[in-house]
Amino acid sequence: MALLITLDNVHKLYNIDPSEKMEGIVYLHQHKTSNDVYTAHSRLFDGLLLAFMIKGSMKAQIHFLEYEINAGDIAVLQPQLLIETKSLSKDAEIVTIGLSLDFLTRFPILREFVMNDEVRWQPVVRLQKEEIKLKEELLALIEGFYNKSQTRKKTEMLQYLVAVLMSMISEKYCSLSEKNSLVKSRAHEIIDDFYVLISKYAQQERSVGFYAEKLHLTPQYLSTFLKQNTGKSVLQWIDQIMVIHAKTLLKSTSLSIKQISSELNFGDTSLFCRCFKRIVGVSPRNYRNAK
Repeated sequence: MALLITLDNVHKLYNIDPSEKMEGIVYLHQHKTSNDVYTAHSRLFDGLLLAFMIKGSMKAQIHFLEYEINAGDIAVLQPQLLIETKSLSKDAEIVTIGLSLDFLTRFPILREFVMNDEVRWQPVVRLQKEEIKLKEELLALIEGFYNKSQTRKKTEMLQYLVAVLMSMISEKYCSLSEKNSLVKSRAHEIIDDFYVLISKYAQQERSVGFYAEKLHLTPQYLSTFLKQNTGKSVLQWIDQIMVIHAKTLLKSTSLSIKQISSELNFGDTSLFCRCFKRIVGVSPRNYRNAK
């Protein structure tokens, strides 16, 4: 299920008790059981997302590149980066922490993760062996404080615990930089710039020419480049971002399908329904009503 996740809608999308809502942070501890009906899905989050693989493994595409994430690995996703889950092992157990941009601005150590090229192109890291136990203890502390009754200092205590955890991850990136400094290639620049454009305009602009012109490339070159480097064409990426917004509106709002069609700049509701069904496989109404 492709979704644009925010701290405002995450509780509705994941059926979490709204009383557990915290300012600037969400904590999810998820297991994949044998009873799960798994389908590949993708997500965008409007803050910083930290995913800790506790058990098992998963294969995922993060910002156009594919990764295998194993127990002990940490995935750091900057705001609005797309993660598409390809597969999960039967014993998969994942802890996910979402942090709002407001939360990040309070700690300089967290702000640097938002635009760091090295984080974007190397989102999966693993701590040193002696740090793994400390990481696990910190996660347990964070989960305990997150689930405890609300107090005046609860949010502040969580902030400092998360800051310690992020400092450990930041130190890991510093050691990686010393070994191998990332040089951003022209390919990286094109992918980043294209991604910024589709994130901003996919709801209004669906022509290849529009994005090619913005990037000062020919439509043919842009289409060939993206297909070779990401596995999807320009139109496939535009469709994917549009569907993420459509699915999110269907699941997290009470807007009518006609209103959602208008919100996504479809002149004709029937055109939106046909486009949605072609990509997703079911109609918008059936998708909304599915459990």
